[in-house]
Amino acid sequence: MTMASAGFIFLLLLMVSVSLQNASDAFIQVDCKKENSGQYGQQSVVECVIRKSEEVKDLTVSRVVWKKDGLILLEVHNNQPRSMAGYSFAEPSWNNKSLNVSLLIANTAVANHGNYSCMVMTDSGLDNKSTSLRVTAKYGKPSIHTTAANTTPSSQVTLTCRSQGGHPKGQLSWFEAPNGQLVGNVETAAEVMPNGLFSLSSELTLPSGRDASNYTCVVRNARGGKDDEVTGTIPNAGHVKGLGQDPKAKNTDLATKVVAPLIVIGSMIVGLLFLVFWKKWCKREDWAPQPGTDPEQGSPQHQLLGSPECQETNVSGDAA
Repeated sequence: MTMASAGFIFLLLLMVSVSLQNASDAFIQVDCKKENSGQYGQQSVVECVIRKSEEVKDLTVSRVVWKKDGLILLEVHNNQPRSMAGYSFAEPSWNNKSLNVSLLIANTAVANHGNYSCMVMTDSGLDNKSTSLRVTAKYGKPSIHTTAANTTPSSQVTLTCRSQGGHPKGQLSWFEAPNGQLVGNVETAAEVMPNGLFSLSSELTLPSGRDASNYTCVVRNARGGKDDEVTGTIPNAGHVKGLGQDPKAKNTDLATKVVAPLIVIGSMIVGLLFLVFWKKWCKREDWAPQPGTDPEQGSPQHQLLGSPECQETNVSGDAA
């Protein structure tokens, strides 16, 4: 036998072997849902089932392997299942005759989001298919916080809207109430939290001198659906602390409030000191004897010495 003949026979046998394998594989098929949906914190199912041809009357599963990113999550070999914590067959009473090989995730996390593969081997053939799981989480009710620059009436008021706990990345939008007009050119900042969920924030800056008005912040999920909303009111300048007052006027008011009481207290102290000094000066020598005879008493007459003011003061004191 020549080398050419041997090569031809080998190629023919290889083709026959591949054909027989394909024919065997055609007896079964793994049918997986293209995209599965899971809710964060809930159970999720990645669906795959075995389809068999009419020629197959009795089917025995010898091996099942579920993988994600090359990591084996669940494996069955010789009817002995092994799995990582939190993974199992969706069918509780699964055995090697079961056609439902769907994967159950007990507590869905953001890390479960992604692509999966399922390989099934039976006594009638094998098949391997890919599928995916999309993990979603609803965003919490937004909150609005108002801040204002403590400057002039021409300063601005900032509304900050925050919402967190959602997945995938969402969007915050502002609408002016009550006409519902969309406020443009407002960006959304997204931050990934330790659990993989997103925290969203958006700032809307407006003049503080305008009339009070309402603004609605809407949080939307990655597909554009509305998860929740909240409405906040921008108060006018007279109702926002620090607004509507000129800094110079504010400084003048502060000086007035501090200096005026000091002037009053100082005046009272000076007045009291003057009164005390005056009384001591007038009393240093109230009366002094002078020569002369009182016609009625026959004794020396005493005359009031000092200034007329002191005399008036003493007389008033005697009358009292």
